[in-house]
Amino acid sequence: MASIFTKIIHGEIPCYKIAEDEYFLAFLDVFPLVMGHVLIVPKVECDKIYECNQELLAKWLVFAKPIALAIEKAIPCKRVGLSVIGLEVPHAHLHLVPIDSANDLNFTQKKLSPKAEDLKSIQALILSHLL
Repeated sequence: MASIFTKIIHGEIPCYKIAEDEYFLAFLDVFPLVMGHVLIVPKVECDKIYECNQELLAKWLVFAKPIALAIEKAIPCKRVGLSVIGLEVPHAHLHLVPIDSANDLNFTQKKLSPKAEDLKSIQALILSHLL
């Protein structure tokens, strides 16, 4: 059965797209820890990140780098944290989160529920800094 991320990749569920290539799709988390929280998913469905082949793993960080730099320019933060948890969706995914402290990457804290117009605004802001 296809994961929710596979449905997003195939356009069956809309997303706030940040970047895409032949291997990955990056989009805003609609229930973010903080505004500007981006998910990067491989287009190949694999449950755990280490089930992905080595070539894909290497390309993943190269794909993530300009997105992280754009987030850092768009959202006031000390840096962009990176996390792989993978408990919510059985499809490997990487979180890029603007952070000011390690607690900003605490996935047990309550997530935000932003409005569509707020997500569109953050999407446009990040895209304006994406090289």
